[in-house]
Amino acid sequence: MCEQVIPNPPNIIAIDGPAASGKSTIGNLIANRLDYICLDTGIMYRAVACKALREGIDVFDAEKISALSERIKIDIRHASEEDGRQFDVLIDGADHTWHIRSPEVNQVVSEVSVYPRVRGAMTELQREIAKNGRIVMIGRDIGTVVLPDADLKIYLEASVEVRAQRRYVEELGRGKKVCLVDIEESLRHRDEIDSGRSIAPLRAADDAVIVNSDDMTVYEVVEHVMRIIAQR
Repeated sequence: MCEQVIPNPPNIIAIDGPAASGKSTIGNLIANRLDYICLDTGIMYRAVACKALREGIDVFDAEKISALSERIKIDIRHASEEDGRQFDVLIDGADHTWHIRSPEVNQVVSEVSVYPRVRGAMTELQREIAKNGRIVMIGRDIGTVVLPDADLKIYLEASVEVRAQRRYVEELGRGKKVCLVDIEESLRHRDEIDSGRSIAPLRAADDAVIVNSDDMTVYEVVEHVMRIIAQR
């Protein structure tokens, strides 16, 4: 099937949604179709959480975590290995691509992301990156806080049960021993923190197009979003 060529697509596309809603997968596929850059901003918060754990910093110590976020160096590069990664994530020069996806980081990343100085440091970097345009930016507050003037805002949602099942299959595919119940509980916990925080809570922007992927395949979601892009 020939892919549709879209003349003058939106220059900046924001994709928000809860954990494991498929934002990264969909965002990367959309970016590939448009020949855009794709930036998953959640990686930045994961990098801070990962670095904190490795340095033994208490994630509930706001001052130390904030200071860490303001000195950490995060680089996202083209994938250097064919092990399922979409890109490399370097933290202070070291490859932590898979470390940032560990269960330990999953448990604390939402706590780390609530601190105003952490969000401020990451938001500033994200806005600088977006200035060049031709970008799909993924996160939880892109359309509401980071890029409120984005040309197109998509809010991708799915039930916690569906998200947990998808994450479970994904982790099994990487050879990890995981428990579906534990994954679902972790996602519920993250949803509560992300939606309840006072700084940049998770929510759909007023002008976002909401896409529920519960009964859709990845291909169907991509095609649906591409039709939305074509209409803009």
